[in-house]
Amino acid sequence: MTLPSGFAHQIDLLVEHLVVERGLADNTVSAYMRDLEQYAHFLNGRGHDDFRQAQREDANDFLSGLRRDQHRSSGTVARKLTSLRRMHRFLVREGLTETDPTANIAPPKSTERLPEVLTVEECRTLLEVPDRSAPLGLRNAAMLWLMYACGLRVSELVNLSIHDLNFEEGILRVTGKGGKQRLVPVAPRVLEVVNEYLATARQEDVKDSREDTLFLSVRGHAMSRVRFWSIFKEAARTANLPKDVSPHTLRHSFATHLLAGGADLRVIQEMLGHSSLSTTEIYTHLAPEDLRETYEQTHPRA
Repeated sequence: MTLPSGFAHQIDLLVEHLVVERGLADNTVSAYMRDLEQYAHFLNGRGHDDFRQAQREDANDFLSGLRRDQHRSSGTVARKLTSLRRMHRFLVREGLTETDPTANIAPPKSTERLPEVLTVEECRTLLEVPDRSAPLGLRNAAMLWLMYACGLRVSELVNLSIHDLNFEEGILRVTGKGGKQRLVPVAPRVLEVVNEYLATARQEDVKDSREDTLFLSVRGHAMSRVRFWSIFKEAARTANLPKDVSPHTLRHSFATHLLAGGADLRVIQEMLGHSSLSTTEIYTHLAPEDLRETYEQTHPRA
């Protein structure tokens, strides 16, 4: 079914903004488009010609209908709400309307079991445990900081190459499950710590000039997952964190803290390397604040 020109034009404007100014991936932009086209058809059925005419009741009824008539999960409804907010906030920022009908709509509550996360203060305490004045402490700090700053899995962290980190651009290339690669921004403070490690502690550990693994053991070999787990658990114990905390808890905390600070769910999906947004949706129930925009404005280490 063809969309009325008003809706189609506004979707085109948003897509141009997301691609040109925000640089979002094609699959992320396509997902926004699908959600907004569905929303547009709903609004058109109510006699509206473009998104600016939508009222809070319209947005609420659209989301309620998804849950009631289409039996969508709370996570899916929360994702749709993210798409609606993206459009309405864009129209407000562009001066095309003065009101955002989604401003006070809360995401649906989840009945799913939520992953454990650390508070921002607990993460800060953990990251400050290693003694950066000592070579091993500097290496351990660089690993922990990078893991939290980029939401890495243990396997992704220990398999990083020194060529995966672009200091000039502040971008880390991560190879995830199935060999799928993604690009994740890295905060300047984290880059400083990793660069200090490369310039000093790593130079002491490297035994073979052909070794390009980023994080090395004291014997000059690639850091193993088991060894990193041991380093993490010792740091967690020193920081007086719960006994069941794991490296993956840092990954959950990364996503949750970004959401709480206002980052967009789809952007976090890209940074985590989730193939499906439904995997990322669980974090909408951990963050109390609305979803807004950028990594640099929201990550505690940025």
